Amino acid sequence: MRVVLSGGGTGGHIYPAVAVARQLESEDDDSVFLYIGGKRGLESKLVPQEKLPFQAIDITGFRRKLSFDNVKTVMRFLKGVKASKAMLREFKPDVVVGTGGYVCGPVVYAASKLGIPTLIHEQNAIPGLTNRFLSRYADTVAVSFEGTEPAFPGAGNVIYTGNPRATSVMKANPQRGFASLGIPEDSTVVLVVGGSGGAKAINRAMIEMAPFVGKGNGVHYVYVTGEAYFEETRKAVREKLGGLPNWLHVLPYVHNMPEVLACTSLIVNRAGASFLAEITALGIPSVLIPSPNVTNNHQEANARALEREGAAVVLLEQDLSGEALFAAVQSIIGSDEVRSRMSEASRRLGKRDSASLVVGELRRLAAGRKR
Repeated sequence: MRVVLSGGGTGGHIYPAVAVARQLESEDDDSVFLYIGGKRGLESKLVPQEKLPFQAIDITGFRRKLSFDNVKTVMRFLKGVKASKAMLREFKPDVVVGTGGYVCGPVVYAASKLGIPTLIHEQNAIPGLTNRFLSRYADTVAVSFEGTEPAFPGAGNVIYTGNPRATSVMKANPQRGFASLGIPEDSTVVLVVGGSGGAKAINRAMIEMAPFVGKGNGVHYVYVTGEAYFEETRKAVREKLGGLPNWLHVLPYVHNMPEVLACTSLIVNRAGASFLAEITALGIPSVLIPSPNVTNNHQEANARALEREGAAVVLLEQDLSGEALFAAVQSIIGSDEVRSRMSEASRRLGKRDSASLVVGELRRLAAGRKR
């Protein structure tokens, strides 16, 4: 099958598309891909690293207030549609997949106008602007959270697939995770991370929480600060404690996150959709601190979905402190019964076959076109 993938701006849009490609490759050695992304987006760096053919269009997103820049965005959109049509005609895909971010707008729209079957995937509990627009043109809308299908009233076909990123982490090796951290395999790991770039508020809470973690007692705390915050955070923790004990690990970044997640007993993080798909696939309980700086406050909606099912504790950033964070962590890690119950709830939410469900729908759409 020949497949065009599009999505960008953040890893949350890019990695689900990559997961779909990997699933297709595992099922069909003859699969051929083209990833169409933005010139300025993170995908221009990440996708080539994944060894996927990449082409770029020039596109920007709409501002949510009246601005002359929106006129320029409309012009870029129209040019993006024209450029996308040229790429699609040359590549001749059987199906086109959009995973969100403004870059997939002109690509999926162009495919629809050319009569090429299209699927868009929505990662969040509250749909993004681009996917709401595209839902009127796409043949199928796939959603990550069960019960959010009504968010696309204008769509012809909406299905619940979960997030394809969930499938990717199931192959991760926990032993490699322990080894990369230098932590014994019989340890309990509490992973505290603020996203790939770090989060200032969470790093501040890490520093404040450090004196509360005591002597570890078999619990290893792993602080992932983000590279921009690493030196100042490590220095502040050292000053608080007079050094770094062997049960407290301060890292700038984790390059093998699936393996580290596989050895994690409890995670503290933001509430990005792809990350939640990963932790529920693995059944990890969580303390979620939604970013307040995202469109439509969608991270809180994502986090509340887990909280309602008993898989997470939600701590809003406005209430965040070292003491509050430690209390939330202890309420879970301090009780085997609570942790086990939350882990089971998390696992029930996990959609470990998500990527295969999306691929199955792509095959159906492609077969329908050939008929």
